[in-house]
Parts: sequence; C-alpha cells; structure tokens
Amino acid sequence: MPARTPKSKTVRTALIGLAIALPASLALAGVGQATEATHATAARTSAAAPAVKATGLDDPKKKEIAMQLVASAENSGLEWREYYKYLEDIEDGRGYTGGIIGFTSGTGDMLELVELYTKNKPDNPLAKYLPALRKVNGSDSHAGLGTPFEKAWDKAAKDKVFQQAQESERDRVYFNPAVKQGKADGLGTLGQFAYYDAIVMHGPGDDKYSFGGIRKTAMSKAKTPAQGGDEKKYISAFLDARKKAMQSEEAHSDTSRVDTEQRVFLDAGNLGLEPPLKWKVYGQSFEIKK
Repeated sequence: MPARTPKSKTVRTALIGLAIALPASLALAGVGQATEATHATAARTSAAAPAVKATGLDDPKKKEIAMQLVASAENSGLEWREYYKYLEDIEDGRGYTGGIIGFTSGTGDMLELVELYTKNKPDNPLAKYLPALRKVNGSDSHAGLGTPFEKAWDKAAKDKVFQQAQESERDRVYFNPAVKQGKADGLGTLGQFAYYDAIVMHGPGDDKYSFGGIRKTAMSKAKTPAQGGDEKKYISAFLDARKKAMQSEEAHSDTSRVDTEQRVFLDAGNLGLEPPLKWKVYGQSFEIKK
C-alpha cells in the first residue's frame, strides 16, 4: 500500500470555516428553469420538456464518487467510511492527522471537529482533550495528547455522533465551499471535484499555494466557463497550477492524483464524472463500475 500523502493546509488555522466569496455577477439563478408559458401551451411545454436533474458534485451519487476518489488518494482505498478511526502523525509538521478528511491537530480543523462533537454530545471520550488541542494548535506537538488521546479517538470513532460531526465539518469547511465556487465559475462535476480535491489537500485561503491561490493562477491562464471560457481548457489550467502547488512541498512530489486520476477523466472528456471510472493513484489501480 502506498504511503498516505500529507496535506499542505498552509493557512487553514486562520481561515477554517470562512466561506469563499462569490461575485454577485456569477450567480447561477434560473439554471434549468423553464420560461413562463401561457396557459394554452403549458401542457404541451410540460410534456416536451422533462424535469432537469441536478448535475453537480452535490448530487448524492456524485458526492459518493467524490468521497471514493479522495479516499483512494488519502487512504489507498474506496471505503471512505472505514477511516473515521484513522489517526496518526505522518510527520508533516502538523501533528496528528485523523478522520475521513485528514483533520490535523496543528491547523485548527481537528480542534473545531472535537468542539462540534462536544457541543452535540458533551459526555464524549475526546472532550477532556480540548484544552490540549487548543494548546498544540499551530504546532506539531503531542503535548497532553499521546497514546491516551489515540485510544480515545478510536473509541469515539465508533460513535455515530462523532461520525456525523466528521461529515458535517468536511462539508462545511471543504466540500460545500468547493462546490459553491465551482458552480459559480460555471464548472460541471469534474471541475467541482478538482476544486474539492485541491481544497482538501491545500486548505482554503488566498496565498499562492492554497486553494484560492491555485484558482487565481489558473484564471490568469484561462477564462472560467462563467467568463466565457472553454471548460476543458480552464480545468487543465487549474490542474497545471495545482500540480505546481503540490511540487512546492517534498511531501507532494508524487502528483499522480492529478496526472493519472483527474487528468485521465479530463482527457477522456468525462466532465460529468460518469462511471465507469478507472484511475491510478501512487501506482495503485482503482475502478468505480457504476
């Protein structure tokens, strides 16, 4: 099994939970809506134009695919729900990395996860470690954590409330902002996924190698579809910028999650991430048949 790749998350501590600002001019109101018809033609219009289905990454089936794609890179498997219990120090300078999306003790998102868990269930195995998590935030320290914390995390991972907290924070900090920005930029499912995978690894923010910086670099090379640009060309520019961001850290020198995953789908013209999907990450092959 390939080594689990660490994340950048360079500015996540200060920016956790901030929404990514969307220009008002890019609002997507009215997509897929029928024009107002007269009473005389309403029946004919309804019969000729079936209801438009949701086509974003937030469609439940596509969201499941997104979770599997990320899990293939983050945890070398597709069964992402098995990783609620995941916790280790991958020696990337960010302390513990844990859970389904790689929350870290050194960047603030693990702290916010445990705070949410404790809000929803005050009497839980991790609540007593909140003071320690606050102290180590911004460092790679294990002070006040260590083996007892690891055992408490394993116990908590069996709790549905903790599992729901992990999914909630994943959506709030990473998935929802990525999809929202992707839709505002006029991107389809693959483009939205490219945004999501980038924000998972690099964190939100506007510095050069965070999600905002990667997007800014891409937009300097190609117009977004919302700006009248070609979708494939823009996604390609985004993946190029993402690859440079990954290569800025030794830990990300393997860029296969871009080269032999996302770019494979792009080159095939599969902008909707429609199964069957075949790809490789760190040399390991994966497939989603349907």
